[in-house]
Amino acid sequence: MPEHAASRPQALILLSSARELTLSEPADHRLPTGFFLVEVAAVLAQFENDYDFILATPDGKPPQLDMNGLGLSFHGGKNTGTAAARTTIQSARKGFTPEGLRKKNQALVKRRDAELALSRRHLGRISVSAPLPKSDKEAIAIRDEVVASFEALPEKKYFSIQELIERHRDPDTAFSFQDLAFVHAPGGHGPMVDFHANPWMGELLNSLRENHVPISLICHGPVALTSARYRVTGDGEVITDNEHAFKGAKITTFAQVAERIVLASQYPKVPGERTRLPYFVDVALKDAGYDVSLALNPSGVKVIWDEKHALLTGNGPQAIDAQTARLTKIVRSRS
Repeated sequence: MPEHAASRPQALILLSSARELTLSEPADHRLPTGFFLVEVAAVLAQFENDYDFILATPDGKPPQLDMNGLGLSFHGGKNTGTAAARTTIQSARKGFTPEGLRKKNQALVKRRDAELALSRRHLGRISVSAPLPKSDKEAIAIRDEVVASFEALPEKKYFSIQELIERHRDPDTAFSFQDLAFVHAPGGHGPMVDFHANPWMGELLNSLRENHVPISLICHGPVALTSARYRVTGDGEVITDNEHAFKGAKITTFAQVAERIVLASQYPKVPGERTRLPYFVDVALKDAGYDVSLALNPSGVKVIWDEKHALLTGNGPQAIDAQTARLTKIVRSRS
């Protein structure tokens, strides 16, 4: 981060650095996790020509890409649901090969390749999660190549949230949250680990709001709002305020019904075992006092802009294109 005024506007890309999510069932089972490619790449693609990105994770460690988000269907935009149905049927057919599936879904392959190139360009050397018993076969087939491509890169600087806040508070640095055009945080299950009930995350969210910075959160990313009840003083004291400024905000997120479908049959499912997360994001947000609105169709697109709280939320990878378009309008209207 330069200590002088930037020549281009800056945006903060906030990612989880979690590597594993401990399930509630089977007890103590650890699910390899990370962030979903499409949920950050669409924003990088839209803004990279005019904005500089500041990278951050809660603890300042590089993030991990969830290889399960590399499944071709996740790159279908608003048609993610139909793409998932199509590729599932194609993958189940006799004679399935990863190459054959790619040949039948060239538009999805092209988008994924472009998004991987974007991530290599902007995120630097990062790890990729391990495959699971129910991981997409075609995604498993490209994992080694993806791992090697990221391992060949130099590391980028990732700030911790605490470091960003201290720089913002330090009068001797030029960095200030008020200079940020926006903040965007993708999902994947990673945020359930280090965005949830995190005092420094709470201080960041409240500081961003006080400096009128639009906050964009998608899929599991909105779980960060469970941290908004916390503030951290300059002396490091954590203060809890259950009547915080974000309470009652209108938001959306990954719905429990969709999560149950994923847990029953898709990559998080532990074969032969009842599989449950430690909590559901939409339930945690409702319990925290938010006005949570969910899509009736689990694969449907839902994006909500709460102007009062400068808060933009989307319900999953199928919503990323609509959310990026809305974020673009918001940022332009504030420029």
